[in-house]
Amino acid sequence: MAATSALAMFSLEGQTAVVTGGTRGIGQAAALALAEAGANIILIQRDNSQIETRKAIEATGRRATIFTADLSSQEEVAALTPQILKDGHKINILVNCAGIQRRHPSEKFPDSDWNEVIQVNLNTVFTLCRDIGAHMLTLEPSPTTGRRGSIINFASLLSFQGGLTVPAYAASKGAVAQLTKALSNEWTSEGITVNAIAPGYIATEMNTALLADEARLKSISERIPAGRWGVPEDFKGSVVYLASKASSYVSGHVLVIDGGWMGR
Repeated sequence: MAATSALAMFSLEGQTAVVTGGTRGIGQAAALALAEAGANIILIQRDNSQIETRKAIEATGRRATIFTADLSSQEEVAALTPQILKDGHKINILVNCAGIQRRHPSEKFPDSDWNEVIQVNLNTVFTLCRDIGAHMLTLEPSPTTGRRGSIINFASLLSFQGGLTVPAYAASKGAVAQLTKALSNEWTSEGITVNAIAPGYIATEMNTALLADEARLKSISERIPAGRWGVPEDFKGSVVYLASKASSYVSGHVLVIDGGWMGR
C-alpha cells in the first residue's frame, strides 16, 4: 500500500505541460518523461519539421500538440500564450528548456550574440513564466498535484560559476536562477511552485565545442565524480518529480544534476 501511494504521487494524469526546447537533448527527454507520467504535451518549436518528439509522445498514448515560434523574437514569444489559450488548452506545467550558446573571448563578444542569448535564455523564460503563470493563477488546484501549476526552468552550472568565453550564457543562467526564486516568492502561496534544474556537463549538441576540445574534455571529465558526462535521460526523473505532487513542498529551489561536479 505504501509503495503504491508513493508511486501515485508522481502521476501527472490529466495534466497538460508546455515544453520549450523539446526537439532534442534534455528537452526531448523531459517532454517524453512528462508524457510517460501521464501528461499531454504542448511542444514549442521553431517550425513543424521536427516531429520525432511528437511521435514518441503519441506512442505513449498521450496527446502532443506543436505550436511554432522563433524564441529569438520577443513578438512571437509574446503571442504564444494567447494562441495556446485561444485553442482551449489549460496549462498545468511549464518547462523552459530551450537555450542557445555563443562562444567568443569576452573582449570580442559581439552585441548581436549577447542580445540573442539573453533573449532566448532569459527574456523568453520570463515572458512565458509571466504569461502562463498568470493563466495558472486562474485555475482551481489540481486534484492530482494539489497545485494550480508547476514551473520548471533550466538553469546551469554557470548559474554558480563563470565559465570561459561564454559571458552571455553565464549572465543569462545566473539570472534564470534568481528569476526562479523571485517568482517562487510570489506564487508558491498561490499554489504554483517554481523551481529550476541546473545541468552539469551533458553530452548534447550544445556542448559540441567542448567535446571536440581534447584538453578541455580531459580536464572536465577528470573532475566529475560520476566518472562520465551526463545524458538527457538523467533528467527524466527530476522533471517528473518537480512537476508532480511528490515535490509539493519544494519551491524556489535550483536542483543541480551534475554527477557531483559542484561538490568536488
